[in-house]
Amino acid sequence: MNAPAKIPLAVEPTALAGKVSAIPTPDDLVITVRDARFGRGEKPGRWWLGGDPIGTAWHNALSATFPRGETMFIEAVKAFRDGASPKLEAEIRAFVKQEINHTREHIAFNKAAVEAGYDLSKIDARLDEIFALIKSRPPIVNLAATIALEHYTAIMASEFLGNPRHFKGAEAETAAMWRWHAMEEIEHKGVAFDTYLHATRDWSRWRRWKLKSVMMLLITYNFIRNRWADTLDLLAQDGLTGWKVKARLAWYLVGTPGVLRKIAPHWVAYFLPGFHPWKHDDRALIGRAESEFPDARLAAA
Repeated sequence: MNAPAKIPLAVEPTALAGKVSAIPTPDDLVITVRDARFGRGEKPGRWWLGGDPIGTAWHNALSATFPRGETMFIEAVKAFRDGASPKLEAEIRAFVKQEINHTREHIAFNKAAVEAGYDLSKIDARLDEIFALIKSRPPIVNLAATIALEHYTAIMASEFLGNPRHFKGAEAETAAMWRWHAMEEIEHKGVAFDTYLHATRDWSRWRRWKLKSVMMLLITYNFIRNRWADTLDLLAQDGLTGWKVKARLAWYLVGTPGVLRKIAPHWVAYFLPGFHPWKHDDRALIGRAESEFPDARLAAA
């Protein structure tokens, strides 16, 4: 059994353009690498989220994007680690370790979805097109995309941990995997953003804000459009099509449990001057979730 690796980050303040910045990353933040494995002995059922095909399809569609998405996050952040302070270097190392574990677990989860009868090839083909484009873009653009997507994952993670309705009735092992992922997304939610501040330390505030804001608008359009299409594709594989199914999916996202509606205020906050992910300190959710996190899932293999 591998013990969680706790990585303290209070090394020194981060310097931007020769001055100590006012980055509100908590001084006492600890990023814990929980080397957890899920579903190795028991695969999730086809409709693992309380027998609900809508919620199951939405989360399966999200998971299908994570392995390659998190690989992109790692590469985008590592591209700008040169010259980083010891504090930011420690943040990046912890971030990479957590994201590697997330990639491994979602590969296993996606494989289980395929074994349950779902065809993920359309999602994979769309991802192939997206990542071909990513390779052609300047690294700073990919980092700006990363901080937007990391904000999405962090605010959804906060909502998932804070609102038990999202995984009500879910199979225990699968729900534990999503909560584990959510805990670590909250812990490292400021790493990519701090890296962006480091990478753009010689930029004007306007230029920095403009790039991150434009990228968030583009990411939002593509994120909602593609996850909507991916979810409907998976539902169609269950024979669920038509306007009633679309209405049920829309209600799931903006009604009950309404993840997109619930995260909307935090999405808006991203565009405010002086925004930083840690201006919303939600670490209490991690402590509450971790108290329920079974050590037995920290497997050695």
